Amino acid sequence: MKFAFALLFSFVFIGSVVAQEEATTEDLAGPQITFAQDTKDFGDIIQGDKVSHSFEFENTGTEPLILSNVLTTCGCTATAWPREPIAPGESAKIEVSFNSTGKKGRQNKVVTVVSNAVNAQERVKLITNVLPNKDVQ
Repeated sequence: MKFAFALLFSFVFIGSVVAQEEATTEDLAGPQITFAQDTKDFGDIIQGDKVSHSFEFENTGTEPLILSNVLTTCGCTATAWPREPIAPGESAKIEVSFNSTGKKGRQNKVVTVVSNAVNAQERVKLITNVLPNKDVQ
């Protein structure tokens, strides 16, 4: 009896895992945001430097993509992003900049992109190591 119950449980468990694998975001209808690159590492910079990067993305979904917000982790990071809908197959950019004034050491700034996509929240990152400015004592 225990063997039969374990066998039945195994079939139910395996069936649910297979069903979940089939329902990926690629199969869902609607807008989908796909970034060409989700991380930019600037390496070492000097304290006070300002760096920026354009994160390119494409609407790989089936409906227009609308970005509703782009959230930063601190005031040292700024963004510019498209406010108009991005049609399926179209591309756009999110401009992200980082001001290292007052920062030191390893910095990992995360920007959260909120949209109407099936993957509604995606994250991109700026990474850098801020070295002290030798002119300032």
